[in-house]
Amino acid sequence: TNQNLATQTMAIKFTDIEFLLNNGRKMNLMSAKGVFDPNTTTELLINAVKKTIYQPKKMLDLGCGSGVVGLSLWLEGLAKEPICASDLSEPSVSCSQENFRRYECEADVRCGALFDPWGDEKFDVIIDDISGISQEIAPISPWFGGVPCDTGSDGTDLVLDILSNSSKYLAKDGYFFFPVLSLSNVNDILKEAKENFSIVKLIERQEWPL
Repeated sequence: TNQNLATQTMAIKFTDIEFLLNNGRKMNLMSAKGVFDPNTTTELLINAVKKTIYQPKKMLDLGCGSGVVGLSLWLEGLAKEPICASDLSEPSVSCSQENFRRYECEADVRCGALFDPWGDEKFDVIIDDISGISQEIAPISPWFGGVPCDTGSDGTDLVLDILSNSSKYLAKDGYFFFPVLSLSNVNDILKEAKENFSIVKLIERQEWPL
């Protein structure tokens, strides 16, 4: 309920973080424990959308964390209000709500797993930033810090579920953006993508030496 969400918001200890857009604009955001902070994958997703979309679209930021992806694209003039965003993490939902308010951007932020919060809604653009690395790697990586990562041993459980259902939530000629990390079973992910979409294109690529 709204009352419970308000109680949750009051209990969260917010921290301030910064995120720098490619155009040099600095975003000041709220984060909290259990909220995935923006990283290079965030930048790749934003850049991929900017290379593909040239006018405002109805957008869903799936696995929104701090709300940085949807908010960044709105600031770039590529997302219609209200921006739709959701996350399984209640602290993430609270941070996103605070960040959208901070920038005076109208948003519909919901708490729930994958597409569960969205019923029969359809979107022009869906951006998936839900974890896609092996569940066994996540706890020993520096990236998660308490953020849920129920992805299975090969990192595909959530991604495959999203890919198999995403077309139900896309409007005609819609776009679905998702990262593929080599810390997961890439072949299975790409196979599922090609079974569900007529066109699958690589838009951005980044290598990290480990």
